[in-house]
Amino acid sequence: MFQLINTLRKSRRGQALVELALVIPILILILFGIMEFGRVFHSYLVITHAAREGARNGVISKDINEIKQKAQNASPGLNLDINNDIAINPSTPTTGDPLTVTINHEVELYTPVLENILTDPVPLSTSCTMRVE
Repeated sequence: MFQLINTLRKSRRGQALVELALVIPILILILFGIMEFGRVFHSYLVITHAAREGARNGVISKDINEIKQKAQNASPGLNLDINNDIAINPSTPTTGDPLTVTINHEVELYTPVLENILTDPVPLSTSCTMRVE
């Protein structure tokens, strides 16, 4: 009887290794998914802040180039293109009108497997509207 139990125990030695080999890729994919989501969410928060800073500056200065420069300076690490990524509507703000600063940005994914699942690059867009003083 004891010999049969010992034989069964010895035959299960590789079971934990096989289970680990099956679970590790899924855990790694989840880990990299969390990291990529964090990067994309961080970029979204930065461009939202940049749009808000640009609109804040725009309601006072009304200078388009200064608004775009302020929005670009408020987004460190993203390398926003002033001419393509930042849009201001209307192009000539007047007192009492709403001023909208829109920022479009694309985030490149680093994880090769997630590039096949999600759109690469991930497009982000945000805008902020304030009344010109």
